[in-house]
Amino acid sequence: MQTVYFKKLNEDAGIPEYQTENSVGIDFHSVENGSIEVGKFKVIGTGLAVQMTGNLELQVRSRSGLAAKSGVFIMNGIGTIDPDYRGEIKLILLNMGERTFTFKKGDRLAQGVFSEKPLIDIQEVDDLEETERGDGGLGSTGK
Repeated sequence: MQTVYFKKLNEDAGIPEYQTENSVGIDFHSVENGSIEVGKFKVIGTGLAVQMTGNLELQVRSRSGLAAKSGVFIMNGIGTIDPDYRGEIKLILLNMGERTFTFKKGDRLAQGVFSEKPLIDIQEVDDLEETERGDGGLGSTGK
């Protein structure tokens, strides 16, 4: 088991925790009250900074219930918190629902999932191995 440290940057911040024994994600809470109009996005503070070991990343993901019920989700798909980042974890939420989304301090707006960072040896080459697919791109396997 690896230890991850969270620091409160705001007294209203909630330290994330697993909601059930088998939960994969930890919930991030808002430290502010606000709203997001339909078709708009907002950057929302969590009031938290994190310290992880060098082989972990923290992925910030949408909460499925929030997306299904309100049409609100993490705008950039998955946000990555690198192990050397020590600033505030912020959530970029987009409202694609049918009405203005209102939130309050303490509301759970996103979730965090830890992932091990693979060690990759990146090398430049002149040629790549051929495959059956080749350079067939977007939608090419659906034909």
